[in-house]
Amino acid sequence: MDWAIYAALIVAVLSVAGAAAFLAVRSLQGWRALKRFRRHLARSLADLASSAEHTGEIVERISDQSTLEGSVARLRVALARFGVLRAAIGEVDDSVRRATVLYPRK
Repeated sequence: MDWAIYAALIVAVLSVAGAAAFLAVRSLQGWRALKRFRRHLARSLADLASSAEHTGEIVERISDQSTLEGSVARLRVALARFGVLRAAIGEVDDSVRRATVLYPRK
């Protein structure tokens, strides 16, 4: 009967040692995963900050509308000239139609 008690005691000690080793391995894996997560988090936050700065530069470039306002002003002048020319062509066309009403056509 003594051998059964010793065998059970050996099995219990081996189980406790195995559980302790398993706990140590899992703790070490968890610690490494946490360090890796922190490193990747810092790198990702740095990339995000860089991307935000780049976006800020793009917004500044887009919001600089002085060239756009100048282009719009030139476009308005060109449209006003075009309107005057259309009106003049319309007047000439009306006067030519009046003159050619009596002109015989083939």
